Amino acid sequence: MLGLAKRVGARFLLTSTSEVYGDPLEHPQKETYWGNVNPIGVRSCYDEGKRTAETLTMDYHRGAGVEVRIARIFNTYGPRMCINDGRVVSNFVAQALRKEPLTVYGDGKQTRSFQFVSDLVEGLMRLMDGEHVGPFNLGNPGEFTMLELAGVVQETIDRNAQIEFRPNTADDPHKRKPDISKAKELLGWEPKVPLRKGLPMMVQDFRQRIFGDNKEDSSSFSSA
Repeated sequence: MLGLAKRVGARFLLTSTSEVYGDPLEHPQKETYWGNVNPIGVRSCYDEGKRTAETLTMDYHRGAGVEVRIARIFNTYGPRMCINDGRVVSNFVAQALRKEPLTVYGDGKQTRSFQFVSDLVEGLMRLMDGEHVGPFNLGNPGEFTMLELAGVVQETIDRNAQIEFRPNTADDPHKRKPDISKAKELLGWEPKVPLRKGLPMMVQDFRQRIFGDNKEDSSSFSSA
């Protein structure tokens, strides 16, 4: 894709990830932080893959003059996500709707930051329309432990939903929170949708797709 962008003179957007920071020793994470990543761990294929993509993108920018933009995207949620994608918000919402226990890995004290999809789209548009290469953290600084997230899901869907603890996965980051000062200053961007406002919109969509009749919606999506 970088080669194509070079040939046709296109502006290239790399949607990188907060995973480039690994299990961070800096909190919150700024774009200047180089990260703490296990290069041979079970998560390294994704983590190092994105880090390598950033390297290649900047090499094409410096060496071949390709116009590039780099966004480091933090956890994002919203309607139309894959119900079984394995992401924590999708898991909790689908489990609560199906009257299944909410699966929390480890002690549930690890933190993440959750941004609504419309905020991310706005950030990406501002990045592509602007003149700054990045990288830019695009995420919501609101920080929640997994147990706090489970609590919000219970409030939104089913206060009686049970929580089931399971052994933690390897190299699971303990904390994750973006410093978005750079995006505020250079892009004029910051998220507007808090978790308690965005989650019900996702729940409505998931509820319809899990239990409802989607024929009309499916036809409208396919014809769009």
